[in-house]
Amino acid sequence: MKQSADQVLGTIAGTWIVARREIRDQLRDWRILTPIIILTLFFPLLMNFTAQQAVDFVTRYGAPIIGDRLIPFLLLIVGFFPISISMVIALESFAGERERLSLEPLLATPLTDSQLYLGKMVASLVPPLGAAYLGISVYLVGLALRIDWRPPPQLLLQVLMLTTIQAIVMVSGAVVISSLTTSVRAANLLASFIIIPVAQLIIGESVIMFWARYEVLWWIVVALSLIALVFVRMGLRLFNREELLGKEIDVIDLRWAWQRFWRAFRNGAMTPIEWYKDVLTSSLPSAKWAILITTCILAVGYVIGLQLAETFTLPIDLVNLDAIGEALKNPELSFGSLPGLDWRWVLYNNVRALALATFLGAFSLGVLAEILLMVPIGIIGYFAGNVALAGGDTLYFLAALVLPHGVLEVPAAIIAGAAILRLGLAALSVPKGESLGESWLKSLAEWARIGIGLVLPLLICAAAVEVFITPRIAVWLLAG
Repeated sequence: MKQSADQVLGTIAGTWIVARREIRDQLRDWRILTPIIILTLFFPLLMNFTAQQAVDFVTRYGAPIIGDRLIPFLLLIVGFFPISISMVIALESFAGERERLSLEPLLATPLTDSQLYLGKMVASLVPPLGAAYLGISVYLVGLALRIDWRPPPQLLLQVLMLTTIQAIVMVSGAVVISSLTTSVRAANLLASFIIIPVAQLIIGESVIMFWARYEVLWWIVVALSLIALVFVRMGLRLFNREELLGKEIDVIDLRWAWQRFWRAFRNGAMTPIEWYKDVLTSSLPSAKWAILITTCILAVGYVIGLQLAETFTLPIDLVNLDAIGEALKNPELSFGSLPGLDWRWVLYNNVRALALATFLGAFSLGVLAEILLMVPIGIIGYFAGNVALAGGDTLYFLAALVLPHGVLEVPAAIIAGAAILRLGLAALSVPKGESLGESWLKSLAEWARIGIGLVLPLLICAAAVEVFITPRIAVWLLAG
């Protein structure tokens, strides 16, 4: 216990040594401080003028509530603007030192990788947060003097927490980028993957503020805190001083990438039978925790759908099982397949949805993929809830319209979601001695093995059952 505490204190001491050096250098560089201070002071004054004009305009037309909702959003923007312009400091933290040839003496010190990385990150946080707090203070003073507006304590606390945690997310992500690139130019280009999502989040927060649903902001704070922890852990995991010194230039080697992917995809198998057996005995068991997590998430989606049925209830005629049974007595449906519906069209839509989920999940740690997979399950829960509210039997509804192909389609979605989740989280568990690219290619190969070996066959069978068997069962159970 004492040894662990000593290690923590040692890490903090080393981190502060690096951070203090960086902060001192930043405060000496007028080319960094002058733009930040000027823009930080000018932007709140501009927002003060905007807020006053907005309040005067909406009051003139009898809608003062719009102005009251706009002012808190401008307060959030005033905090975000200095962070976005100061992020160049974080992007320069490692890549800039490489270009200035000042990185090798720093990496030659007896400081640990954790101390070096955390010290750089802490130093990169000081200017953005300092500028953000200064901008918020100037904006609030201006509002108090010009229109006599003061924020409620809870709203002010939420804005400060959102500003702080957004700064940590952006800076920690920028430091990760800086440690993995070899030039400031490349780091600045990759920074768009941080700025654009956070800017979209700001737009979402503006909608929440406009509707005065301020309690939702606490959930955003929690989510951003988890993302910040993920970025910090990713940076600590990926930071390697030997690789940082040895890498000269970022080169895309497609031949090397294909060889690594193909080797991981085959995994030593010589025949298709050996390969398929390895998928069942190796790839599938290794994804058991991801499968469990995805199953729980989809179950939550079904429960959310049930709850939404109570809030947004459909007309009884649309979900009455007797009425559905009468509709299914249409002679055109008696052949057991829906008119004009082809199983290949169903398969194409399912594969397209999973491809979109894979693309989104690869850049969001798997989060967006899980949300996308929740949607169809939530829709099923929503209709099941409406059937129950209309007095129908939910199990009867599911057995007639969902279960025949659902017993294949839902496991396919769970397995695919698990593979996408592991692909999205590949950057967080890079084995020692491997680069981020190698780890990601291996995860991509595992995703392809599971997708081709398990998910695609299940989706093909599910599409055929949905078109040729499910309508027959629905007619038999509901219109019989």
